[in-house]
Amino acid sequence: MKKILLTGVSGQVGHALQQQLALTAAHGWQVIACDRQQLDLTQPEQIRRVVREVKPDLIINPAAYTAVDKAESEREMAYAINATAPHILAEEAAKLNAALIHFSTDYVYDGTKLSAYVETDSANPVSVYGASKLAGEEAIRQVGLPHLILRTSWVYGSYGNNFLKTIIRLAQAREMLRIVADQHGAPTSAISIAQAVTELVTVWQPESEAQTGVYHLVNAGETSWFGFASEIVTQYQALATVRGWPDLAVKEIQPIATAEYPTPAKRPANSILSTAKLGQHFGVRLPEWSVALNQVMAALSIEAS
Repeated sequence: MKKILLTGVSGQVGHALQQQLALTAAHGWQVIACDRQQLDLTQPEQIRRVVREVKPDLIINPAAYTAVDKAESEREMAYAINATAPHILAEEAAKLNAALIHFSTDYVYDGTKLSAYVETDSANPVSVYGASKLAGEEAIRQVGLPHLILRTSWVYGSYGNNFLKTIIRLAQAREMLRIVADQHGAPTSAISIAQAVTELVTVWQPESEAQTGVYHLVNAGETSWFGFASEIVTQYQALATVRGWPDLAVKEIQPIATAEYPTPAKRPANSILSTAKLGQHFGVRLPEWSVALNQVMAALSIEAS
């Protein structure tokens, strides 16, 4: 049976992947899932040891340093996890003739393009986080092994801390929310990512050089953070009565400009990513972001107050 080494299962994407990849057993895969205690990406020797012990045929690496604002003051840590660790994973995978699926981000772009980004557009990160993720991509390419680098955006899910959870919490406590409306992208659910990657595992041919490279992997459609927050509240209210969820306090959601909500790290104004290449090469297409949100909302467990 072929082996998949899966990192970062304590994170929202890793957690969703662990659940979805269980389905691949029927396709001849065994999944060895590691959390940070079992595989700490800040420890190069531990990375090498684990890969050599497991001897995987495929490494899937959703683990990352994702604290975008903290990265501005923790540059060394961000690069250790987002750049050095993927390089080591790629080196060790290459020695085993294994392949690598690695996750990257819309933050590798500066967000100044007026239309959707395609994979051949120049990367120009405007934050330490984005720069560290781009460095990880480049390190993997330098090794030259069969790989998929999957750039995703605005990730959330029913597990872990994220924008969805934050909006629900704030909407329960406040009558008015002020949400940035001039940054645009595609909210992408961890469930959608995991389902797509599970499909990719079954159709990808690592020996095909034409398939190796960077792909955008996001839910279809686009919105703003304001639009995302508004849809979260709408869907919550539609489910609240039948699910027995507590009522929300929020009465108004006010759109604001990025300048009104300053953060240590700069965000791309345009995070819209074209997924045409993914569809053309693999036939993999993710659902509309609002449909995916509904799927995640259905999985939420919210206790009545």
